[in-house]
Amino acid sequence: MNSTSSTHRRLRSAPQPGAPAFLWWLVGIMALIELVLTLSSYGIFGTQDLRWPAFALGAFWQPLLWGAAQPIYPGQTVLMFLTYAFLHGGMLHLAMNSVVLLSLGKHVCSHFGARRTLLVLFLAAVGGAATFGLLAPSDAPMIGASGAVFGLIGLWQGTDYSARRRSGLSVQPIIVAVLGLVAANIGLMFILGGGLAWQAHLGGWLVGWLAAQGFVRRRETV
Repeated sequence: MNSTSSTHRRLRSAPQPGAPAFLWWLVGIMALIELVLTLSSYGIFGTQDLRWPAFALGAFWQPLLWGAAQPIYPGQTVLMFLTYAFLHGGMLHLAMNSVVLLSLGKHVCSHFGARRTLLVLFLAAVGGAATFGLLAPSDAPMIGASGAVFGLIGLWQGTDYSARRRSGLSVQPIIVAVLGLVAANIGLMFILGGGLAWQAHLGGWLVGWLAAQGFVRRRETV
């Protein structure tokens, strides 16, 4: 490894004063969409409630995946693997995902850079949708950025796990944290009456974990 790449790595790993601009742009787009939908729900914007029309166009619909329903527009069956992540069920749903996206995204980006962070978000959103499509028993629409957010969580935990193994430290804290995520999802599933897309969380997390192992191996070979 030459000195230039070493210096670049140290600079990239240096603490950042705030979340990267591209994360704020993503949150801003999601917030604008949710604001329009919320205002339309209260009759302040437009002449009708736009939430369900937006869900019809952009949510992830399992029946479309298996051909049990016809898409509204060309390419919907493919685009829904990403568009669902920009839709939320309300301001609280949006706020929860946005806070984790900004705070954890800042940490991940400082270690892996913007391109890899954005790549993981993209793949985790797709992986979360695919896992939901394969495992979910419901035909209801799936929305929210939590699949992508769980991708960042998986990346963070996977990186910490690999670092602890290389250093000979106990991986028990990581195992406990993962079990805590499982328990939290089970608890929320009961609280929400089954209205939790845990399958998307699982798929996103697995993408992040696998990405961490790939990034670590590549870093070791540089």
